[in-house]
Amino acid sequence: MDERDKLRKFRELDDAFAQALRQLEDPNSGFDIPTGPPVRSLAALEKDDAVEQQQVRDRLFEQQLKALMSEYDQSDQVLNELISTLLEYDLWPQDEAPAISTP
Repeated sequence: MDERDKLRKFRELDDAFAQALRQLEDPNSGFDIPTGPPVRSLAALEKDDAVEQQQVRDRLFEQQLKALMSEYDQSDQVLNELISTLLEYDLWPQDEAPAISTP
């Protein structure tokens, strides 16, 4: 390409860019510009984070519980009976997490 062709192409690009800017500034413009996915609210993001964190905690609890059951050689049935007994005698309120004591 010689210099004249380069200059012509540059002017064409410059004109096209200027026209696009004018269309953006015109509120009545029918120019459709893809802007990407819609912006999500902070509350929605926090809710998703809270759900994800709860899922992680649930998975960790399940892993720890299974490790303890394996370590003490306890079956699902024995654990179920223990929890049922604690609930039956109101030693473990159903809507509250049990207090955990550390040695």
